[in-house]
Amino acid sequence: MPELPLGLSLWLDLAGTFVFGLSGAMLGVRKGLDAFGLVVLALAAGLAGGVLRDVALGATPPAGLADSRYLLAAMAAAATVFFAHRLIERATKPVMLMDSLGLGLFAVAGCTKALAFGLDPLPAVLLGVVSAVGGGALRDLLVAETPRVLKEEVYALAALLGAAIAALGARMEWSETATAAAAVALTCLLRVVSVRRGWRAPKAPGS
Repeated sequence: MPELPLGLSLWLDLAGTFVFGLSGAMLGVRKGLDAFGLVVLALAAGLAGGVLRDVALGATPPAGLADSRYLLAAMAAAATVFFAHRLIERATKPVMLMDSLGLGLFAVAGCTKALAFGLDPLPAVLLGVVSAVGGGALRDLLVAETPRVLKEEVYALAALLGAAIAALGARMEWSETATAAAAVALTCLLRVVSVRRGWRAPKAPGS
C-alpha cells in the first residue's frame, strides 16, 4: 500500500466525516426521526463517500471501517445534533452550510488520497468528486429524497472545483495545507453563492 500524507488527509477525512454527519443528523431531525435514525443518517452521510473512494482505490478494508475514529466522528455528530439541534437551526440553511463544508473537505481528501495511490490527476479529481457527493446522495436516498447532486444548484461542480485545485496544487508542488484550505474554502463559497443566487447547472434544451 502506498504511503499516504496522513497528517493532512486524515484530518480532512475526519473533519468531513463529522460535518457530513451533522448534515445527515440535522436532516433526520427535520424528518422527525428518533435517535437511532439520526445515527444512521449521520453514519451514511459521513462514511459512504470515503468508503466508495477506498473501495475504488483498492484500499481495503476502507478507512471508515478500519479506523474507529471515523465511526466515532459520525456518532459524535449525531450526538451533537441530538442535544443541540435547536441551536444549530438558528443558522441560515444549516444543512446546506454543513453540506457545503463537507463537500469541500471530502473533495480535497478524496483527490489527495487518489493522487497518493498513483492515479493521474483527471481520475483523481473524479474520485474526489465521488468522495464528496457519495455520502450526501445516500443520506438523501434514505429519507426518500432525490439526491441533491442530481437536482440542486451547483453541487458536483463545486466539488469538481475543489478537487481540481487540490490536483493542481499537487502538480505545482504548492503547500499542501494552503492548497487544501483554499480548495475547501472555494468549494464551500461556490456552493453557498450558487444557492443564494439560484445558479444551476445547464439542463438539456427543451427539457
